[in-house]
Amino acid sequence: MTAKTILLDGNSLTREQLVAVARQGLRVELDQSQLVRVQRAADFLANKVSCGEPTYGVTTGFGSNADKLLGAHRLRDELPGGHPDKPEGSLLEELQHNLITTHAVCVGKPFAADVVRAMLVIRINTLMRGHSGIRVETLKALTAMLNAEVVPVVPEKGSVGASGDLAPLSHLAIVLLGGGEAFYKGERVTGAEALKRAGLSPIRLSFKEGLALNNGTAQMLATAALALDELEHLLDLADLAAAMTLDAFAGRSGALRPEVHALRPHPGQVETAAHVRELLEGSTLVDIPYHLVPRFKPWATDAWVEPADQALTFDIGWDWVPANQRHGREAFYSRFLPFKGGKKHQPQDAYCLRCMPQVHGAVRDAWAQACRVIDIELNSVTDNPLIFPDAEDAQFIEDQVISAGHFHGMPLALAMSYVKAAIPVLASIAERRLNKLVDPATNDGLPAFLTGNEDGTDSGFMIVQYTAAALVNDLATRAHPASVYSVPTSANAEDHVSMGANEARHVLEMMEDLGYVIALELYTAAQALDFRQAMLNAARRLAARGDWQALAGKVANAPREGHPNYAQFVSEVQELTRALANVGDFHAGSAVREAHDALRRHIGFMARDRAMDGDVRKVCELVRERVFKVD
Repeated sequence: MTAKTILLDGNSLTREQLVAVARQGLRVELDQSQLVRVQRAADFLANKVSCGEPTYGVTTGFGSNADKLLGAHRLRDELPGGHPDKPEGSLLEELQHNLITTHAVCVGKPFAADVVRAMLVIRINTLMRGHSGIRVETLKALTAMLNAEVVPVVPEKGSVGASGDLAPLSHLAIVLLGGGEAFYKGERVTGAEALKRAGLSPIRLSFKEGLALNNGTAQMLATAALALDELEHLLDLADLAAAMTLDAFAGRSGALRPEVHALRPHPGQVETAAHVRELLEGSTLVDIPYHLVPRFKPWATDAWVEPADQALTFDIGWDWVPANQRHGREAFYSRFLPFKGGKKHQPQDAYCLRCMPQVHGAVRDAWAQACRVIDIELNSVTDNPLIFPDAEDAQFIEDQVISAGHFHGMPLALAMSYVKAAIPVLASIAERRLNKLVDPATNDGLPAFLTGNEDGTDSGFMIVQYTAAALVNDLATRAHPASVYSVPTSANAEDHVSMGANEARHVLEMMEDLGYVIALELYTAAQALDFRQAMLNAARRLAARGDWQALAGKVANAPREGHPNYAQFVSEVQELTRALANVGDFHAGSAVREAHDALRRHIGFMARDRAMDGDVRKVCELVRERVFKVD
């Protein structure tokens, strides 16, 4: 076995391995010692059939046809003139063949190759447990199809999630029989042609093998596992986007402190707070004194005197707070200078910033719960009936071939319902942060819609928020749980189903839009961060020149010389000048800076309106390709 091969034994498959096979093309091998158990179950079943024991799905029909015992020969052979379309093999083989061919009835566009490959891995792994009755040669044929990169065409819609994913798994299995369709090296061909090109041959099914191949939770499990892999990355990326936004706001970090979260230690909340703290490490923007933060003012021809500053596309300013307006806030102004710039004089940020650990963390907990369920399911037997060839004290076949309900997808369905409800929550708080950045009433002194707009012609990032809002609404309207609405099947023999296949498929599809929303926040936060850093550093350079009068020229509400408050103003503006001159360069946390630089390598700062469609496509591509480092 090589580093590019995953060993399947039915007991130890991980989500990481599944994703590696599905998305990176790793091959699989079968554990030889476990194949002994596989063959033991197949031999046991063959022996029972030879003894004439009635067995569900082997010598009986399926579902509501379970009361129909197969005879020794075909009654149709007795038709006048004989059977018009006599199939090959026995009735028992015909039963398994027909199960696959008649159940492959899904509709819609085909699943992506990674989903189908994940389905194949899951099905092989569960059959390796040795409780399904499949022969070793059939299991090897399924494995050879996966390793040869034959990807059956599996339309997305048609499973009710009990008895497992019958229809989509039949689309997998039918290619083994030389039927259906498959992709081979990206080309869509018949199943027979795909096998031929791959150097493989069709097989014939034996006792219970059709049921072993199509009775299980592989579709819902595959889509769920791949969705959770996406969500894990997007959760970390949402933390990064939030950290960049917090830096752009020059926000407050108290709500992230570990002693705070120790008092309400939900695991996801604690983890999120710690992650955002790490992302902000090294920031000189977070927690800076209020009075150091100027507000944006539109550029004017006389805004800057020094040649080094004349390239700036904005002006900055503060308001001075006279002594007679400081009543009741004496303690505050004993710590902070009486200048109102961009930051409101309040000790807490808006919920979308302050409560990100609680919100992101709750979504992370939903993800963790779903992972717990998926990890169990990956190494579970989910077909029916279950075969126990070595059962002790067995008196009747029912003690060794047991009909049960492991194919029922409700454990997966409810776990994914939880995740499904959480997705629009994560998207919504990201959109609220984005909206706060572009709204001049809430963005703490940044320009409206993050553009200078001196001539009134620029829209800036206004419509970026519209797109995010549309995506959030779309996600919210898709969040209704499929698992709460069962539609009975098989003439009511299967009278309660999970709809877990729909649930997991919906979640996987929703990952794309969630990624778009987070990408749009990153795109917007990068623009805001550039403005915030440029404004602060312009103020610092102005102060560093030692000309307090130049800085005083940026302060509104200043008293004129000779006014009773003038001396106090001069003293305080000189103190502001010293405070700004004595700080170093203003910059974001190191991880935020790294993400900002990665984005800026592809998308430049938008000083004036330009076509933004290319920017939006690119930032969504960067998110999809996992360019941003989040750990």
